[in-house]
Amino acid sequence: MPGVTEEQIIAARRMTALEFLRRYRLGELVKAESRGEFQLRAHDSFKINEETSFWHWKSRDVGGRSALDYLVKVEGMKFVDAVLALCEEIPGCIPPVSQPEQEKEFVLPPAAANNRRVFAYLMQRGISRKVIEACIRAGILYESADYHNAVFVGKDEAGTAQYAFLRGTYTKGKPFKAEISGSDKRFCFFLPPKGESKKLAVYEAAIETLAHLTLEGMADKWRLSLGGIYAPKEGRETQPFSFKKPPALEAFLKRRPEIEEIEICTNNDFAGRWAAEHLEKAYQGKYRMVKNLPEKEGCDYADLAQEKQEERAARQRAACSR
Repeated sequence: MPGVTEEQIIAARRMTALEFLRRYRLGELVKAESRGEFQLRAHDSFKINEETSFWHWKSRDVGGRSALDYLVKVEGMKFVDAVLALCEEIPGCIPPVSQPEQEKEFVLPPAAANNRRVFAYLMQRGISRKVIEACIRAGILYESADYHNAVFVGKDEAGTAQYAFLRGTYTKGKPFKAEISGSDKRFCFFLPPKGESKKLAVYEAAIETLAHLTLEGMADKWRLSLGGIYAPKEGRETQPFSFKKPPALEAFLKRRPEIEEIEICTNNDFAGRWAAEHLEKAYQGKYRMVKNLPEKEGCDYADLAQEKQEERAARQRAACSR
């Protein structure tokens, strides 16, 4: 690779992520709820195993084991710079523990000239054209100019963007998903109702809010993306693990004191069911709680919307072949 040799890359990969964090980021490493795991102070969805050093950043769906993986995927360092830093050939590139990390500024990516790929992708996923158009008119959905990602925008009461989530529009391979650096989870993506409503439905991801609105066809309630959920791994739920109220939900309820009903629409998988159970316990008494998970196990509402879209397409093909 230009700039570094194969030998340098091999040498750089020898340091584990945990060793690097303990040496250079000790103040950022805190004990997680699960036994044998640490997390980052600034990112509680980042978990690293104390024994194996394998780490996973759930909110961005990236992981690895080496310090090189960590520097490139988490801190955004260029690969060549990271290799040289770990080989100690560019002094000062890795700051000492005492140096505080600067808070990243929140900046929305530039918009593309049109939203053609976002329309194509979301409609292929079963999302209604009317729902997509309404989101684009409201300025909470657009296509980025660089990688043509779908950008889901969360705004504050003044209408200023405070949060954004990127979702890749390419259908081959594992989809790209990531929050924009500096996003404030108190202002996650949401869809407003038509008129007044005292009902709120909560989902794990932004696309699921659009999908469920498409399936129900009624904008009769607020629909909020939680920006991901916090749950133990399946099979490890007996280990100590405390439930954390989602910042997006807590902040939304403070801004909307008129809410009386919370409809839980998390995914119908282990993590989603675990989160639904604990959300119900955490808010029951103060709010009327309704659990409305997708009927099909292992699915979310975006899966169900896509399934219905594929069924419609199959019927149309069959009708045309008669």
